[in-house]
Amino acid sequence: MDDLDIDNSKIPSRDDEAASGKPDMLWYVLKVQSNRERTIRDALLRRIKRDHLEEYFGEIIIPTEKIVETKSGKKRVREQRLYPGYVMIQMILNDDSWYLVRDTGGVGDFTGSAGKPIPMREEEIIRMLGQEETKAEEPTKVKINLGVGDTVKIGEGTFESFEGSIEAIDDASGKISVLIEIFGRPTPVELEHWQVEKV
Repeated sequence: MDDLDIDNSKIPSRDDEAASGKPDMLWYVLKVQSNRERTIRDALLRRIKRDHLEEYFGEIIIPTEKIVETKSGKKRVREQRLYPGYVMIQMILNDDSWYLVRDTGGVGDFTGSAGKPIPMREEEIIRMLGQEETKAEEPTKVKINLGVGDTVKIGEGTFESFEGSIEAIDDASGKISVLIEIFGRPTPVELEHWQVEKV
């Protein structure tokens, strides 16, 4: 992940501030109520528009990743938050913008020391933006609710209705290796995770 191809123009620099004559938009992290990140982001966006403060705000991001789960043989893709209880916001910090953010329901505080918001460091921004950009390119992660040693029954394919124990799990590809008995000998068989169910 060291050699990410990231558009560094998204990261504000001190030269930009000098050229424009106005302060940079910096990235800050907000502590918010967990499981309300999207609602709080939407509330912030509405308040920014209502109060005509768009010039002080950039992006508001909730870093997520896609997870594939299989329940009862059905695949389901869902988004999972990478940092539950946190929202990243790009803004110019002044009295108006600070008050708008702090006065929004569900927002706890900015991360920082002694109540003073501290902007994210450049390497943190690159890592965060890199995760956002690569998540679109990456295949979705597969969540496998099985463990090595679990006894499973094969529900589909050539070995349907065979039982065996899980020998290995490859989370990246979503495949599992099951040890089944064929002709009286234990034989490893590679299967998709959705082809088996726990006994």
